[in-house]
Amino acid sequence: MKKIVFLDEYSLGDMDLTPIKELGEYVGYDRTSKDQVLERCNGAEVVIANKTVLRAETLRALPDLRFIAIAATGMNNVDLDVAAELGIGVKNVAGYSTSSVAEATLTFALSLFKNTAYFDNYFKSGAYAATEDIFHFGRPVRQMRGSKWGVIGLGAIGREMARLATALGCEVAYTSTSGIVRKEEYPHMPLEELLGWADIVSIHCPLTPTTKGLIGEKELHKMKPTSIIINVARGGIIDEEALAKALNDKVIAGAGLDVFSREPLHESPLYELTDNYALVAAPHTAWAADEARKVLIQCIANNIKEYLNN
Repeated sequence: MKKIVFLDEYSLGDMDLTPIKELGEYVGYDRTSKDQVLERCNGAEVVIANKTVLRAETLRALPDLRFIAIAATGMNNVDLDVAAELGIGVKNVAGYSTSSVAEATLTFALSLFKNTAYFDNYFKSGAYAATEDIFHFGRPVRQMRGSKWGVIGLGAIGREMARLATALGCEVAYTSTSGIVRKEEYPHMPLEELLGWADIVSIHCPLTPTTKGLIGEKELHKMKPTSIIINVARGGIIDEEALAKALNDKVIAGAGLDVFSREPLHESPLYELTDNYALVAAPHTAWAADEARKVLIQCIANNIKEYLNN
C-alpha cells in the first residue's frame, strides 16, 4: 500500500477522515513544524498539506514523493516550480466552500447593519433587565433592502454573493481586479467608482501583486461614512492600519474581517479600536462550514484516487 502522510490534520477540525485514510498506509499529524516536515514525509508517496510549507530543498530530499494533495484552494505553500521539475504532481481543491464563504459574508453584513453584537451584549450584560424601557436605541439598526452592494472579484464566490444580495433586495455592481470584464448580469464599475457608490463592499478576489494593498487609506476615503467593507478573501488585500484609522475616524461605519495580513494576528491596531462594535471579526472560518469540510475531504480523497489510478 502507498504511504500517505497528512501533515496538518488540525486544519480540517474534528471531521471524519475515513475517505482519505482508507486509500493507503495512512499516517496523520495534528501539526507539523518546519523542522519536522522532512522527517515526517520520508518514505511517503503522497503528502497532504493545508498550510504546512513544502520548500524546494524539502522536495528535493524526498525521492519517494510523487503527489502532493493540497487540502485547500491556495497553493502558495508548495514550491510548484521545483515540484514540476521533479515530476511531483500537485493538486488543490476548489469550489468546496462557495456557499459557506458567501453566507459568512452575508452574516458579517447583517451583523453590522443590525448591530447584533452590541444588542446581544446589552441584553446579556443585564442592562436590559435594569431598565423600564421596552425599546433601546443605543446604536443604529439598518435595513439591507434597497442598499447598494459592491462586489470586488466576481468569481464563483463573488457571483454567489451577488445572487444572495440581489435576493435580499440589494442593487449589485462589481469590479474586476484581473482587468477582464465579461458580460455579466451585474454592471461593472471601476474600483474607485464602486467604492463611492456602494453601501456594502465585499472582497472576493485572490491575493496577487495587483491586489496586495488594494484597499488603503485613499480607497477607504472614497467610501461613504455610512458604508461597510467585508474581507473574506485574503488579509493582505486591505491595509489593516489604514482600516483601523478609518474606523476610529469614522471614515466608514464598519468592517467585517475573516482574514488577516498575518494569521494568527498577534498584534494589530485592529485590537485597539475606539469602538469595538465597528468591527466584526472571525478567525478565518468563513470557509469552514461542516458541509463544506465534508466536501473538501471527499475532494482530497478523489484527487488521491485519481493519482493512484493513473
